[in-house]
Amino acid sequence: MIENIAIVRLQADSPHARTVAGWTHDAWGHLHPDTSATEYRRAFYAQCGEGGVPSVFVAMHEASPVGTASLVADDMSIRRELTPWLASVFVLPEWRGHGIASRLVQRVEAEALAHGIRHFHLYTPDQQALYRRLGWEDREALTYRGESVTVMSRRLDASTI
Repeated sequence: MIENIAIVRLQADSPHARTVAGWTHDAWGHLHPDTSATEYRRAFYAQCGEGGVPSVFVAMHEASPVGTASLVADDMSIRRELTPWLASVFVLPEWRGHGIASRLVQRVEAEALAHGIRHFHLYTPDQQALYRRLGWEDREALTYRGESVTVMSRRLDASTI
């Protein structure tokens, strides 16, 4: 684990917001083919809230962002009854394997708990093992926008974090 990583709240007016929005668009923009890059970026900026839902966090190494994760109200159009969601967990490839994704997830969990959220969700096509290791449980497997994914849930309490 790299010690000099700070997890901070990302503000829409941050000089790093455009970069982080670009990462998420590159990683998941294909799931929103009717949304332009500009619209996607605008929606991302709207998720940079002051606390609770929505919130975006960024892992910083010195003055550079290296990863991100979000707490959002809605992340899956076919499961709108489920809310809120851990979303957009992303770490730059050269920074993977150092516990940064785990720290980002834990920061989002702490944010949820601090705002009275005791149960939330995520979906992933390929990172089930990471989330299971962090206490998430499988809810269902389905195909979403052409991709096989697992919807997972997490119950939080003060002893969780």
